[in-house]
Amino acid sequence: MPQTEIGSLVTVTDDTFTELVLASDRPVVVDFWAEWCPPCKAIEKSLAELAQEFGDRMVVAKLNSDENPTATRNYGVMSLPTLLVFRRGEVVGSTVGSRPKSYLRQTLTAQAQLL
Repeated sequence: MPQTEIGSLVTVTDDTFTELVLASDRPVVVDFWAEWCPPCKAIEKSLAELAQEFGDRMVVAKLNSDENPTATRNYGVMSLPTLLVFRRGEVVGSTVGSRPKSYLRQTLTAQAQLL
């Protein structure tokens, strides 16, 4: 698996999804987003800050849904932004819509079982 910088947002594509998300030894939150989506842009800064906070405990990844329809379709993503939390290749949680950073921190920590 390629090394990713700890505490930074990782870009995932249909081609790298299996390797970077499903095969990860750490929990991974994937932000399904699109350029035309204002709520997606609203949570981007919060996700980048949370990636720093989580450090090596969790990977925070972004997947452009318009450019990567396979993963978007495979996971039934119908609204953007959608955050899916993966552990050992399985979806263990989800959040749909723009949420405050405090909500995202609490929800993602619980869903990824980082407590």
